[in-house]
Amino acid sequence: MEGLIIGVDLGGTQIRAALADKEGNILRRTSCLTLAQEGLEAVMSRIKGAIHEVMESTDRGTIQGIGVAAPGPLDPWKGIVLEAPNLPGWENVPLKDLLEEEFGLPVFVGNDANLAALAEQRFGTGQGVADLIYITVSTGIGGGIIVDNRLLLGAHGLAGEVGHQTIEANGPRCKCGNVGCLEVLAAGPAIARSAIQLIKTGVVTKISDLVDGDLDKITAKVVSQAAQAGDPVAVELFRQAGFYIGVGIVNLLHLFNRSLIIIGGSVAKAGALLFEPIRATVRERAMTRHYWENTPIVPAALGDDVGLLGAVALVEVEELRVTQEGSR
Repeated sequence: MEGLIIGVDLGGTQIRAALADKEGNILRRTSCLTLAQEGLEAVMSRIKGAIHEVMESTDRGTIQGIGVAAPGPLDPWKGIVLEAPNLPGWENVPLKDLLEEEFGLPVFVGNDANLAALAEQRFGTGQGVADLIYITVSTGIGGGIIVDNRLLLGAHGLAGEVGHQTIEANGPRCKCGNVGCLEVLAAGPAIARSAIQLIKTGVVTKISDLVDGDLDKITAKVVSQAAQAGDPVAVELFRQAGFYIGVGIVNLLHLFNRSLIIIGGSVAKAGALLFEPIRATVRERAMTRHYWENTPIVPAALGDDVGLLGAVALVEVEELRVTQEGSR
């Protein structure tokens, strides 16, 4: 089989690698713990080991290249991870060069949230849609913007940080250093934090029952379980998160006027609890109905494989670009 691609999803908790074809069918996969606290060299060794494992018994001549979805910010052209808060010691790491030296194959590196957008556009909910925005809501909020079938990277490769748009100018401080970011208001930890604060003030809710009163065990998933069971406090917490995400989407629609909004990530698994207030807020706040009436807001399709498939899609997209530019 020709045109095989290796995708790598580098996370703060887990490293995953897969061998896939151009259509996004995963043929072989592996994973291991990142153990980021052990430092750069140990993590690089695990990345290389994972790639070697999925390459085993495969003719190297059939492999088109290696794509890596990595945390940012990063330089997508030089393949340098500028800094990765969840990976100690990862500053100005020439990931592309290190992997090309090891494997002798073309390597392409992209921001993980950006590549998730590319994956959904190539293999998921966004197939056939040339202009879309992908948002992931989990421990953080990230995203990517597709313009005319291409990732919007920006002048320095840093575009698409949808989770760090300011929603509340005097809001809580985000871990990025800014205040009032969408992420600090609506990501999973924000939902859990709001629940804990309410319980500490004496609000009665099933949320605390689900963790036997141990507030440290409250997560967005626990709040979602309580909301699914009809707990009004939990439902309101998701309504509030959905409101903030909706405000963020209105900003994005006013700026980019895409034809599809895709939302993924663990918090989005709450379904209608989150999507209904998002859609309601967009309808209420968009400048005119023309921004939203033909712009569906839908769940992502690729689940936990979105990072791997984004890395696979990146190789295909970049190889095509190089081929086209070389033929001019």
